[in-house]
Amino acid sequence: MGIPMIVEKVLKDYINLFNEHLPDTIEGLYIHGSIALNAYVDDSSDIDFITLTNRRLTEEDSEALSYIHTIIANKYEKPEMDGVYAVREDSGKLNNAGKHPFYNNGELLFGDYFNFNPITWWILKSKGIKVFGPELQDFRIDIHPQELSSYVLGNMNTYWANRTQMAETSIEHLVKLPTDEIDFEIEWTVLGLLRQFYTIKEYDIVSKLDAGEYGLSHLPVEWHDIIKEAINIRKDVKEVIFSSEMERLDNTLQFSKFLINHCNNIVKSQIS
Repeated sequence: MGIPMIVEKVLKDYINLFNEHLPDTIEGLYIHGSIALNAYVDDSSDIDFITLTNRRLTEEDSEALSYIHTIIANKYEKPEMDGVYAVREDSGKLNNAGKHPFYNNGELLFGDYFNFNPITWWILKSKGIKVFGPELQDFRIDIHPQELSSYVLGNMNTYWANRTQMAETSIEHLVKLPTDEIDFEIEWTVLGLLRQFYTIKEYDIVSKLDAGEYGLSHLPVEWHDIIKEAINIRKDVKEVIFSSEMERLDNTLQFSKFLINHCNNIVKSQIS
């Protein structure tokens, strides 16, 4: 797939603005996320980026960065940019210590960056796209498959387990949400968990849709309807599989609990 044309336009304008307002500072620009996974979806996917600079940017640079991103956001409603400003020695970093400018959900922030983790670096190392700058092979990114699996399992047992528990206790509220919000919850949960399942089984990372297809091939048939439902939502395919919103949500909850438990058992069997 490469870089979609609209993304190329956004990045070209972004680079020009950066060179205009922070001249002689940018050293490289790299893309990870859905674009690197050949899974970009128009009007849905973000541009996940890491901008490499030749000096560590400070809070004093925030005004210029905010201006750059505001111009881009005003010109291009979609896709949104989402990423961080780093220096070469940050590559492979697995903690959020140290202050970084980063752009997320339409806002330029300065502080601890949340997305320096094995997933980000694995995608960048194995599938990342260099827009310009030093070759990715030149960076010291040493992420091992076991680190990837361990990180993903920890994420399932914290973020996803807590999210599932909260959804279960508030299902009477969730069922009253508009259909598009329920759709989002189902897609985010089912395909998000399936991506984790794929990583634990295969020690690699795939897109949401590819994870959905993998789930259909590797999980019991009783879960196929909710997996198909999530895939259809992602593809914007209108097909009635469930008879009510409560049935859709209950299937999502039961699937979440099953898959979290299943993945824990997989890892236990890998260790023993």
